[in-house]
Amino acid sequence: MPLPDLIEIEPLSGPALSAHVTVPGSKSITNRALVLAALADAPVTLIGALWSEDTQVMVEALSQLGFAVEVRPEATEPANRTIIVHGQSGRIPAAGTPEKPLELFVGNAGTVARFLAALVCLGHGVYRLHGTERMHQRPQSELFHALRQLGYRVDATEDRLPALIHGSGPRNAFCNVSVRDSSQFASALLLAAPRGQWLVEPGIANIDEAPYVQMTQRMVRQFPNHGGVYVVEPDASSGSYFWGVNLFKESVEVAHWPMTGMQIDADFPRFLKLPAEVSRLTDLGDSIMTAIVLAPLGTRPVRFTHLSRLRVQECERVVALRTELTKCGAKVIEDDDTLTVEPSSQLHGAEIETYNDHRVAMCFALLGLKVPGIRLRNPACVQKTFPNFFQKLAAEPPAGLGAIIRHGHTRAALTQSELAA
Repeated sequence: MPLPDLIEIEPLSGPALSAHVTVPGSKSITNRALVLAALADAPVTLIGALWSEDTQVMVEALSQLGFAVEVRPEATEPANRTIIVHGQSGRIPAAGTPEKPLELFVGNAGTVARFLAALVCLGHGVYRLHGTERMHQRPQSELFHALRQLGYRVDATEDRLPALIHGSGPRNAFCNVSVRDSSQFASALLLAAPRGQWLVEPGIANIDEAPYVQMTQRMVRQFPNHGGVYVVEPDASSGSYFWGVNLFKESVEVAHWPMTGMQIDADFPRFLKLPAEVSRLTDLGDSIMTAIVLAPLGTRPVRFTHLSRLRVQECERVVALRTELTKCGAKVIEDDDTLTVEPSSQLHGAEIETYNDHRVAMCFALLGLKVPGIRLRNPACVQKTFPNFFQKLAAEPPAGLGAIIRHGHTRAALTQSELAA
């Protein structure tokens, strides 16, 4: 039975938890690793790779491009897979023609849309990238401009998807790329640059201000390009929902917490006691959304700054967070790209619109573990990055939190099988 279209999260009760929860592999690392493996000289085995909507879309696209990809289950985490990609030394095996382009569906996955746009330039033929309605609204222009600087032809109305990309193979060329709208533009180019013979200059005054670009550069340096094994870290953004429980119910830990410095959100446990200001630019990545939703439970106002990129992701996240928190009785002030959240002792339940955004759904599910009456529309959107999220919430400790999740219409408690996205 599929996850219902409306669910209600019951607050956790009873004594302190003793939970040690695993979370799936990082989506950001998995999709970067899949591209690097396709460009490698020999097969690369990815261990701990996330298996969710976004990574499945990437695997399907690589298969359509002619790469042999093997997917095997992993026993320790149901949402992970071992994925073997047979690299082709920078060659893209399949291509389309101007009359019949090779169609590549990217869903609403920014990493897939941007990474594939650069990757297919190394092929010899025409590729049509298209996705969901929301993906067709998301920015691409700076990436397409950079690809044109490199000498590739990109046909796209208003520089958005759908787009026709004319691959013509490697070419010794230079480009610079803005990361104002998304750091994925620079990452896409940097992943393909060694095989493309490109010199890429990200338009960043201080590289330390672009943690996801740093992740890409580090992976390019460390990846086993001549074949081998690459281990994907657990997803720190996904782990933030479980660490966040410690604000109101001790003690929850996330197993195998990444300590490499690869993911900016690995710092989230340091922000359980929120400072007066938190920046999306330098402090936290996607987990800043978790912090924003938890902020009304604090004891002082918190300013969340540099949120512009949240506006152009899976939904307009700044407006979504302000709107849904306000429904719950929180006081949230939006000023340009800053949200100021006041502490509140009067939070109450509400029916939350998730905007088909996995992170909105998971953030407000976390709030529902504290505040009675939180109901989530379209909870299955978590399949984008964490398909067994609600199963983790409901599983008995120590593997889960023991939460009760009810059908939003019948009020029946949902079983593990009914909670799979």
